Amino acid sequence: MSSSIVIIPTYNEIENVEAIIRAVFNLQKEFHVLIVDDNSPDKTGDCVRGLQEEFKGRLFLETRLEKSGLGTAYIHGFKWAIAKRYDYIFEMDADFSHTPSDLLRLLKACENGADLAVGSRYKKGVNVVNWPLHRVLLSYGASIYVKLITGMRVDDPTAGFVCYKRKVLEAIDLDSVRFVGYAFQIEMKFRAHLKHFKIEEVSIIFRDRVLGKSKMSSSIISEAIWGVFVMKMRSLFLKNKF
Repeated sequence: MSSSIVIIPTYNEIENVEAIIRAVFNLQKEFHVLIVDDNSPDKTGDCVRGLQEEFKGRLFLETRLEKSGLGTAYIHGFKWAIAKRYDYIFEMDADFSHTPSDLLRLLKACENGADLAVGSRYKKGVNVVNWPLHRVLLSYGASIYVKLITGMRVDDPTAGFVCYKRKVLEAIDLDSVRFVGYAFQIEMKFRAHLKHFKIEEVSIIFRDRVLGKSKMSSSIISEAIWGVFVMKMRSLFLKNKF
């Protein structure tokens, strides 16, 4: 059994899902893959089920009844992976914005002492390809804002390309995680930071999706802006519950 599993949430990723699965399985290191699909109308889940016989014992599928947010999909996947006793648990997008071969670099960082390895767009300048300028400024500005509010010394706190050691996820009360959009990524890193886990950033190049549609929305942005401030206040006044 592999010690590493890559969790990939999907909703209408029929154009990408088979290719991303094959790309992970073509790596020199053996990774398992868990797809958490929110009952995609485009039959993403059916595509994954069709591949499970070919990748028996390596490819897993959890299907939820409806679209319920990125954060809850990852929480579902985390609990599944913890129960299966994987040592290294990864987050990765389905759309190739994260380069599958960089999984090896994140794994190496954790094997060498990090508790949480983050694939960072901003550790060495701005390494984003094919994003419009306004989106780069929004993302980079959000990173600065989060650092100021939370005190975390993480250059890319909204990053969704991450490797966790299992002990980090076991130490976090996953049922108390509140955010469901991209702010979920901030909250998970902040909770790990408060528990004094070692967070290391690995510089990556982030490429905007070529196929499929972005899930970004104004409500997700609002959650990130206002929610981070509320999260910080809760961590100060409700330490025992946070």
